[in-house]
Amino acid sequence: MRVSQFPLFTHKEVPADAEIVSHQLMLRAGMIRKLASGLYTWMPFGLRVLRKVETVVREEMNRAGALELIMPAVQPAELWQESGRWKHYGPELLRLKDRHEREFCFGPTHEEVITDIARRELKSYRQLPVNFYQIQTKFRDEIRPRFGVMRAREFLMKDAYSFHTSESSLAEGYQAMFEAYTRIFQRLGLRFRSVEADSGSIGGSVSREFHVLADSGEDEILSADQGDYAANTELASSPGPTIEKQSPQAAEKRDTPDTDTVEAQARLLALPLDRIVKSVVVMADDTPAVLFVAGDDELNLVKAARALGAEDIRLATTGEAESATGVPKGFIGPMGLPEELRVLVDERAATATNFSSGANEKDRHWINLNWDRDVALPEVADLRLARAGEPAPEGQGKLCSSRGIEVGHIFQLGRKYSEAMNATVLDESGRDQPMYMGCYGIGVSRIVAAAIEQNHDEQGIIWPAPIAPFQLVIIGIGMDRSERVRQAAESLHDQLEAAGVEILLDDRDARPGVKFADAELIGIPHRVVIGDRGLDKGKLEYRARGAEKSEELDYDGVVDSLLDIVG
Repeated sequence: MRVSQFPLFTHKEVPADAEIVSHQLMLRAGMIRKLASGLYTWMPFGLRVLRKVETVVREEMNRAGALELIMPAVQPAELWQESGRWKHYGPELLRLKDRHEREFCFGPTHEEVITDIARRELKSYRQLPVNFYQIQTKFRDEIRPRFGVMRAREFLMKDAYSFHTSESSLAEGYQAMFEAYTRIFQRLGLRFRSVEADSGSIGGSVSREFHVLADSGEDEILSADQGDYAANTELASSPGPTIEKQSPQAAEKRDTPDTDTVEAQARLLALPLDRIVKSVVVMADDTPAVLFVAGDDELNLVKAARALGAEDIRLATTGEAESATGVPKGFIGPMGLPEELRVLVDERAATATNFSSGANEKDRHWINLNWDRDVALPEVADLRLARAGEPAPEGQGKLCSSRGIEVGHIFQLGRKYSEAMNATVLDESGRDQPMYMGCYGIGVSRIVAAAIEQNHDEQGIIWPAPIAPFQLVIIGIGMDRSERVRQAAESLHDQLEAAGVEILLDDRDARPGVKFADAELIGIPHRVVIGDRGLDKGKLEYRARGAEKSEELDYDGVVDSLLDIVG
């Protein structure tokens, strides 16, 4: 391919509204162009990269036995109402009406549609297991689209859905998808990590995320330094620092004026923070609950939602907390709470002895409380936010922190959708049984941006070879003036192209500096420079993208040399 046939739309300036490197470089390199907030056109250069990612994804899904289909992007509201998500999915769901005032949405995901297909087409256990997938445009109405295609409203996604007769079959299908995803990211040449994760609005009890590792990643990953444990910080677990055990002392109620914060309580009572059990009131599906954690810990709302079995959760307002407990903020404790309130205590806080907590009276706290002596131990759950440096689970050393960009997520959905939508098959006994489901997503367009976040320098993009738009670029110095250089560049281009190399010949009438800068910016892995001086010596100049120095190759036999280099 010649640049005269494949124009480059590059820019030197960094766009003012581009906040992260991938957004900046994708715009500067002419990969994408903004149409409206969160909506982007993929230009020819960017589309080449996108299609390469898509090809690897499709090949590995096919290899894993999944069957490709394509479902409508616009979905009827009735399906979402049937599953219960029309109300719960939230404002990210773009809702619309047709001319007959019937309600639809532009699909952000396709669990409802595929479940409808399954209940119509799958009748017997003999048809299972089966896995359907598609690569299709999705739309999520982000409140503040940003970071280019990293968090766009419209994006390209691979979503797959499997159907099974049993939990064991679902687990096997889930493992097959885990292995397929691992192969996908290995083939793409990306450094990645799979981690335990929360299932969020999709649902299900088991899920894992796949993260491209990058310092700019939005997500924090906590991983064991002496084992294979890794989890998104939303779900990461740690017993936390050990709270010192003490011999029980007599409980005592103290006057504590103006101590509605844990820090003020610790100062007044001369206690370490881990001997304070603090309360946090939350609204779980609009129902108040009181959660207790150690004073030096932070409540993890995602874990709290899982423990409470809530779809939605948030911190209660001051008014809501006081209305639910009858106690001013800062003085809520476990003794004497209204019986109708759901109360949970974190696992670490449950180990505290001689602890202080609110007395459920304004300006008063208890000291030297002990669980099961002074107050019944409530339901215990993992509620705390784990932190780097703390002990990893199961004795795997300490937790280490890294940043990641989520590009894939796999779920064991169980029967959430099949039961809600009556998707059943006849089992071996001839009885109707809801199918078990798995769900598996990859952000195809997001991978492109994540690859850039992980692989770039001050000059531009450094593509992993498997997804580079071209493998090699030829730059002729003075092609417009030297027929010899032009002929050498054209000949090398044609020979390499005939050998199957994806090659770009920069045949523009432009200064060498412009050509070099564009080659660095767009990140083609290999570069060959042809000029009169080199030809006089029978040499060509070669440099790998990101290398500090160039090297000379003999003109005679250069095709074979470059084929060996490009692989």
